[in-house]
Amino acid sequence: MEDQMQARMENVYRLAAGGYQALAAMEQFLRDSCVPQHILELVRLRAGQINGCATCVDLHAHRAQQAGENNERLWTVAAWREAPFFTDQERAALALTEAVTRIADNPDGVPDEIWDQAAEHFDEPSLAALVMAIASANAWNRINVTTRRIAGAHR
Repeated sequence: MEDQMQARMENVYRLAAGGYQALAAMEQFLRDSCVPQHILELVRLRAGQINGCATCVDLHAHRAQQAGENNERLWTVAAWREAPFFTDQERAALALTEAVTRIADNPDGVPDEIWDQAAEHFDEPSLAALVMAIASANAWNRINVTTRRIAGAHR
């Protein structure tokens, strides 16, 4: 287990600066989008949980807290279906996050029911940005997990 606490690369983002800059540009687009920032942080946190990305779970739990999220909601993101703390819009975003993140688990990709639920709560530009946010979170997760980036390294 101790080997897993050692990063495989000192700083993948410095070594692949062009790729990092592209991902950073996506993050700027998302900050400027119509999707509420707290929803973006919940989506990023949930994708990180599913993908086992300690770096992203740590980062986005902190960012969500800074954006005003309370501990009760943060502690229950992984069990959002059973927790009474989330709005219908947040639930739709979390369901879409799970479906996109686990896309290989469903032969039909993202089920229509989940897509339709998200479309009820987000207009098309916001829904498009939400899809980009989920894809971006998954990209960050995969880079960090693959290179064993250490949680808290961003601080």
